[in-house]
Amino acid sequence: MKKRYWAIPLLIFLVALDWYIRAPDSRSRELTKLIATRASSELKDYPYQFKVLKVSGSTAYISTPRNFDVPAFKALAVLYPEINTKNANDPAFIAAEQKLGRVQSEAQAIVLAQPGIKGVEWQLDRDWLTAHYIDVPPK
Repeated sequence: MKKRYWAIPLLIFLVALDWYIRAPDSRSRELTKLIATRASSELKDYPYQFKVLKVSGSTAYISTPRNFDVPAFKALAVLYPEINTKNANDPAFIAAEQKLGRVQSEAQAIVLAQPGIKGVEWQLDRDWLTAHYIDVPPK
């Protein structure tokens, strides 16, 4: 059996490259920290933590557990397992959906209040969804 000594350095290189590509820059980390420090108690206590993934020009890209491809009820089922998210008329579900909207808007407002940021784009948090066994459609 031939030994493949090149495989380990290649694996290390690929892991480092993946980290480098996906690692947030210092501005993103700063904005994420601002979300955490300036947040209301409702946002601080929310079970999903919004984070700035990247800044491109004057646009900040913030993570979200929902969008048109992954509706809110799927994320809310993870965030609030005690709620019947299959019943859109359930008052607890409606309240949870409204709360998600409020905390998401607050995170957006905190980021938009920062110098140099003129827009926010929401980016589906595929890693979080996958980690919670929610199917994510391909990009």
